[in-house]
Amino acid sequence: MQRFILSKKNQITLIGAILLVIGYIARFALENIAITNGAFFIAGVIGFLPIGIQAYQAIKVRVISIDLLVTIAVIGAFYIGEYEESAVVTFLFLFGAFLEQRTLNKTRLAIKELTEMVPETALKQMDNGDFEEVDIWDVDEGDILLVKTGARIPVDGTILVGQGNVNEASITGESLPVVKEVGKEVYAGTILENGTIQVRADRIGEDTTFGKIIELVEEAQDSKSEAERFIDKFSKWYTPVVLILGIIVFLLTRNLELAITILVLGCPGALVIGVPVSNVAGLGNGAKNGVLLKGSEVIQDFSRVDTVVFDKTGTLTIGNPEVADTAVYDNDNLDNIFAYIASVEKESDHPLAKAVVDYIGESKAYPVTNTKVIKGAGIVADVDGHRVAVGNLALMEAEKVVISDKAYEDLKRFEEKGNSLVITALDGELKMLMGIRDQIRPNVKKDLNKLKKLGVRNLIVLSGDNQGTVDVVAKELGLTKAHGHMLPEDKSEYIKKLQAGGQIVAFVGDGVNDSPSLALAEIGIAMGSGTDVAIETSDVVLMKSDFSHLAHALGLAKATAANMKQNIVIAVGVVLILLASVFFSDWMSMSIGMLVHQGSILAVIFNGMRLIYYKLR
Repeated sequence: MQRFILSKKNQITLIGAILLVIGYIARFALENIAITNGAFFIAGVIGFLPIGIQAYQAIKVRVISIDLLVTIAVIGAFYIGEYEESAVVTFLFLFGAFLEQRTLNKTRLAIKELTEMVPETALKQMDNGDFEEVDIWDVDEGDILLVKTGARIPVDGTILVGQGNVNEASITGESLPVVKEVGKEVYAGTILENGTIQVRADRIGEDTTFGKIIELVEEAQDSKSEAERFIDKFSKWYTPVVLILGIIVFLLTRNLELAITILVLGCPGALVIGVPVSNVAGLGNGAKNGVLLKGSEVIQDFSRVDTVVFDKTGTLTIGNPEVADTAVYDNDNLDNIFAYIASVEKESDHPLAKAVVDYIGESKAYPVTNTKVIKGAGIVADVDGHRVAVGNLALMEAEKVVISDKAYEDLKRFEEKGNSLVITALDGELKMLMGIRDQIRPNVKKDLNKLKKLGVRNLIVLSGDNQGTVDVVAKELGLTKAHGHMLPEDKSEYIKKLQAGGQIVAFVGDGVNDSPSLALAEIGIAMGSGTDVAIETSDVVLMKSDFSHLAHALGLAKATAANMKQNIVIAVGVVLILLASVFFSDWMSMSIGMLVHQGSILAVIFNGMRLIYYKLR
């Protein structure tokens, strides 16, 4: 029965709310005392059941919880006929517990989604030399596996035969595929976008890089202890003091009503609602402004953050590579060159090719023949009687294209900006150079300055991209530190070092590879356009992927945390004044005490509601 009642706490809370509404309608509209008292009495009884059970279970393990104080206060209210107080207190207490629990236990879903990204089977080379599909757990270190176009690589290993473009976004978070050839290392969970390769299994199962990501998420989530809220700590001495005070008063005066009055006056009505109302108002403001804050525990931790660590791609940058710089070496024939380039690049599904086609836009389309894709270099084809080569410097060298000193200077300048290079030659002559890179989100620097004004001392970027590109981004945005070539485990270790140094860290990311860091940091912040895994693992979600909302989220967390403390001070202060008034005044009575209690509840509610209109100044 106890288990059944506790499993229906949400339904009991809803019923209590309905009965409270009925009671107040009966009092003020119908002026029917019988219905009023009946509604309040029933609401108090059903609301008391789960609270009393929780108090009993806490006592069994020798824990004096706030449930016990509420239980005794409600019993006292029933004894002296204050059914309204019992109904209101039980509802507020259950509603506060509901608000606290609604967003918990979601992050475990991330583990399931991660594991589903690991291939369940692999093409393994058998003794006769043929490849057969086997269960992934039947693969041993040293086995030779075949990976075809579009398949996920099942192990960490080394390429023995073949080459192709591998999308490593699940590991590094970078959107551009990486050219992999014989001797190069590949990672489990990454996707072979084109080509066919044979891989020697070097690490399998949980030992793979992707397996370590899953393990890191699990460990980080387990290591995040749920800090006890101030109210629970306060109740460790508050509850016994009030109980002892009531007992002492009864023993000295033999006045049971006075003793119960003390317990009722000590009832933490405003204390119970103070934190939840601030929490609800803060969460409501955040939701209105595209920020999801997952509970009051998150708000408290977020308000103390002094270091923010960013992933680069999809976070500081848009995550969609675009042509950023161009150098033209034949302006007289530019339209035709654009048309030739677009015609050739439409033959490729490479992200750089897509960026080039998007940049050129509408152009004349020519038939393309004799297309030849040179893996890791580019593409060569015949267009309108011309030989067109589009690719990197290695392709130009293979095509014996002469690169002038001016062009070499442009190449170096583009690379220093963090660009990926796309060079075009027509009939062996250099015609155009394009620099393609992921664009920094608009107004990011302005938003980062807002974070500094809110007390963030360190702004750090960690990325799987090359160090040069990361340095360019860091310099442009004025970041404290920048580190490139970082795998997920490297990011996690870096965050651990920051935490060991006493820094309170928030991590901002959007990819599966960011999940361990999001879980490990005191506050994980995910962009709403990111993966479901990142969103589930995080504590804060910027729902519209609007980076400008990050500063608002931090400012709101600080304001909400301060508001919670204010409400606690108001609630505790009122209780202390009421208890003191019982002994040191002649005017204090039960009715006056109840009136002051209701006033304190309204005070904390109105104080909390100020957060609904919070704006970052």
